[in-house]
Parts: sequence; C-alpha cells; structure tokens
Amino acid sequence: MNKAKILLLTFATALLVACGTTRTVPITGRKQNLMVSDEQVLSLSKQEYDKYMATATKSSNAANTAMVKRVGQRLARAVEAYFNNHGLSEELQHYSWEFNLVADKQANAFCMPGGKIVVYEGLLPYTQDEPSLAVVVGHEIAHAVARHSAEQMSKQIRDNLGVQVLGGALGALGVGSTTTQIAQVVAQQGLQFRSLKYSRDHELEADNMGLIFAAMAGYDPRVAVPFWQRMASGKGNQSDMFSTHPADAKRIAALQRLMPTALQYYHGGSGSPAAPAPKTSRKLTNKKQSSRQKTVSASSLYRNAEK
Repeated sequence: MNKAKILLLTFATALLVACGTTRTVPITGRKQNLMVSDEQVLSLSKQEYDKYMATATKSSNAANTAMVKRVGQRLARAVEAYFNNHGLSEELQHYSWEFNLVADKQANAFCMPGGKIVVYEGLLPYTQDEPSLAVVVGHEIAHAVARHSAEQMSKQIRDNLGVQVLGGALGALGVGSTTTQIAQVVAQQGLQFRSLKYSRDHELEADNMGLIFAAMAGYDPRVAVPFWQRMASGKGNQSDMFSTHPADAKRIAALQRLMPTALQYYHGGSGSPAAPAPKTSRKLTNKKQSSRQKTVSASSLYRNAEK
C-alpha cells in the first residue's frame, strides 16, 4: 500500500471515529462507538413495534400472559435499579416497558430499543418455568440496553462511508454528506429491528448481561445451562434469531465461567438491588462487592468467552 493510500485510510478512519460517540456497555465494561443517536433508534423502533403489534395475535392464555408480564416487570425493576445505582439512569429515561405474549409457534423473543418485549408462545415449552423465562427475556433486554441495534447500524454506516472514502469520494465527503449517509443508513436499516442478526460477540455479551439481570431480579441463574441445552436440542423448531448464536458448547462454557459472579448477585451481593424480589419458580400453564469489582469480573469473563 503506497503512502497516499495509507494517509487516506488513516484520515478516513479518524473521520469515521470522530463522527461517533464512545460509550461503555454496562456490566461488561466494553467500549463501543455509536454513530446513531438514541432518539433516532427509539423513534424507528417504536414505529416498527406499533406496526408489528397491530397485526400480531396476542396469546389467549391469561396465565401465561400474566407470567410474561410478571417476569418482565421484575427484570425491568432490577435493570432500572442497577442503572440508577451506577449513575446511568439517563440511559433509560426514554424507556417505556411493555411485555407481550403472542400466539406464534416459533421459539423466539425480542426486545425493541425502548423496552418493548415480545415473547412467542413457542418459546414456553423450552423455558418451562419463570427463572428460565427470565434468562431469555434478560438476554433480550440486554441487547436493547447494550445498544446492540445502534452498534450494528453504526457498523453499516462506517462500512458505507469507508467504501466511499477509499473509492475516491473523500473530496466531496464533508460533514453534511456524512450526516446524509448516516440518515440514509438509519432509514434503510431502522425498520428491521426484529430481523436484525446480532454478531456472535453480541450474543455472548447478551448472555452475560442477561444472566446478571436475571440474578439481580432474584431468579436462580443456574437454570441458564439446562435452558440453553433444551434450546439446542430443538433447533429445528427455532427462528432465525438463533442462527448467529454462539456454538452450544461455547455458550454453556461461558455461562459456567460467569456463574460464580451471577450467584453473588442472586444471593444479594452489593451490585444487586437492595431488596431483591422473592425467589420463585412458578411453572408455566397450558390452557388445554463493590460494583466496580463485579463489573471488572464480568468484563474479564466476557473477554474470555470470546476466545
């Protein structure tokens, strides 16, 4: 590569980084660079959520619907407590939690940015109880609060801008056109939140954070391993959301490494809410330390899981 191309690449990289905002992911401590604002992401995700719920068929099973809402609300309280205790309450100020169970046979669930959670009935035969449901709902909440959607969109923006810059368009690429590119990618990608495939690293991070959130809410994190084993045994019946999930053995090994830390939260460690909810294990029904010490520990376990 000649000097001119090296200089061009260096400038392009600096430009793309300068366009973004650096943020630290809660729990894991990972740094991320975001090129889309919360306002952009939340507005678009709300539009897609409303459009989806307008056509979705809600479950007619009142007991299971109540269970999903109960687990979701308990997790939301734990997440809010963690963010408040760590001076991060502003990150959730535009969240308005909603929890829905829809009549769909897929083993699936998702959480839109802004706290809109949907669980499919097809997931319940795999969760089987509230703690296991908390693991998967916590996983989906983690994707949202870790800003994984915004991070995926930011990657697309950088890729698009990078191609233009390295293709010789640098002279025409000013602040205005950079903003235009960001707006275009947001418009193109923003209405695909439900079908967005996260990276395997994002999935491992969501496993990490979701397990901690479930433990904070008073659910036994040890149910996570048998739950994911059940999911692995029924892959043929699962949605595409699991196509980018880590290999089963890698996922389970990562969860087992994190378990001692998760159990500290479950047993009322200093990072968990002051008064965790009672530990319960209701079965589904059928109609017919210091916070810094724990953050570092979870972060190191996440990095090990990537290896």
